[in-house]
Amino acid sequence: MDKNTVWTLAETFDGGLNPVSLEILSRGRLLADTLGVPLVSLVMGYNLKAEELARLILHGADVVAVVDAVELDGFQTETYSRALTDLVRLYEPQIILAGATVNGRTLMPHAAMRLGTGLTADCTGLEIEEGTGNLLQTRPAIGGNILATIKTPHTRPQMATVRPRSTLPLPPDPSRQGVLEKIPFKSQWFDPRVKRLGIRREDKEQVNLQAAEVVVAGGRGLKKRDNFKALEELAGLLGGSVGASREAVDRGWVTYPHQVGLSGKTVVPSLYMALGISGAIQHLAGMKTSDTIVAINSDPQAPILQLADFAIVGDLFLVLPRLIQLIKEEQLS
Repeated sequence: MDKNTVWTLAETFDGGLNPVSLEILSRGRLLADTLGVPLVSLVMGYNLKAEELARLILHGADVVAVVDAVELDGFQTETYSRALTDLVRLYEPQIILAGATVNGRTLMPHAAMRLGTGLTADCTGLEIEEGTGNLLQTRPAIGGNILATIKTPHTRPQMATVRPRSTLPLPPDPSRQGVLEKIPFKSQWFDPRVKRLGIRREDKEQVNLQAAEVVVAGGRGLKKRDNFKALEELAGLLGGSVGASREAVDRGWVTYPHQVGLSGKTVVPSLYMALGISGAIQHLAGMKTSDTIVAINSDPQAPILQLADFAIVGDLFLVLPRLIQLIKEEQLS
């Protein structure tokens, strides 16, 4: 592999790719093209599937560097960090990106500390500073009330984690050609001090907004917690998940895992319904790339209505029951 390239870290599970792996390739592709350097996707795991590795090239990688070893079966911070830092010292990439997932939020700061460089977490924007080649890393700060742009001018590599679902993967390009480079696992990378005892699967009731194709979100306009029951009914009819504004979460009407926005989750569902949400900029940043947006609000000047594909100006407590009734009738017909 060449030096001074842009790296993205692909995340794997059971031999397959986490969707965020393709999302950060989209970010990395733009940065690599701006700098005029190759884009490398580093994949660490065990029993990795060839077709999954090929997808990384189709979605933008020039080089797929693969470390496939039984010692990497299941994410373990210390071993992964040793492997990553050793490879970084050998190949000297100038930028490394990873998803701001549980794995990425654990591995990247551990590696940054070992490398003596900076790390910006949970970025929503990335670009190259003209004239310097520095990575401008934009992320929400002070509870999501402002956006801060951070750079690492004096150390390399420049490291950042990227908020999942904050960008879309590039469309697969069957004509793309790339290099698959296999890297042997070194025994000194394995850290025997930590052992994986097992994996506990997520409870089915855990909220996974970012994977939902339909999100029905409520805000201050719902007035109280009990009114979220109708929202939950609507989401159930549509096969979707319940989201919320920060205001609704702060008032205790719904728990934090439901929060959409800069200080919550970024979602890109096929359908996003905003009920009683005025549309503060922090909330809009978390859902504005949804395929179809439907908003119901009594205020004709609410910012959410300007963004919506379908906007209903009216009393939510009259519109919502009628909407639920019509959907039930349609499903029964």
